[in-house]
Amino acid sequence: MRQFRFLSQSEDDTRRFGRALADSLSGGTTVALIGTLGAGKTRLVQAVASGLGVPADCVISPTFVLCQEYPGRLTLYHMDTYRLKDEDEFLQLGPEEYFESDGVTMIEWADRVEACLPEEYLEVRIEPAGDSAREILMTAVGARLDTVVDAIRHELE
Repeated sequence: MRQFRFLSQSEDDTRRFGRALADSLSGGTTVALIGTLGAGKTRLVQAVASGLGVPADCVISPTFVLCQEYPGRLTLYHMDTYRLKDEDEFLQLGPEEYFESDGVTMIEWADRVEACLPEEYLEVRIEPAGDSAREILMTAVGARLDTVVDAIRHELE
């Protein structure tokens, strides 16, 4: 499992990380977002969306609708599992269709449905590290995604 740790000092840094991630993603990639309430998961999705050609202001947290779809260079499927009762409720959404699509699937609160994630995915943990600073730890789960971690490290270091 390849990892990259990035200290975001501002929303601009988070946007830079998100754009680098968007540039490195290919269809069929799942990104599991993990972090506390207010850590910046939706902000990161907005940055990735912008990098995929989706206006960032169109992207909102899908807490109540569970999944939003945004067409761009790659279709972005933005899911939120915060309000789901259990993994069975997540499976009723048919996530494998999103995982196997030509788009990118980003799941907020992915730790709540970890057993349902595909074999290979990117895990992105976001933790507050001050008033506006965030520590972002990205881990490639599955060898296929090691190249994404390497590309982002190369872009941001």
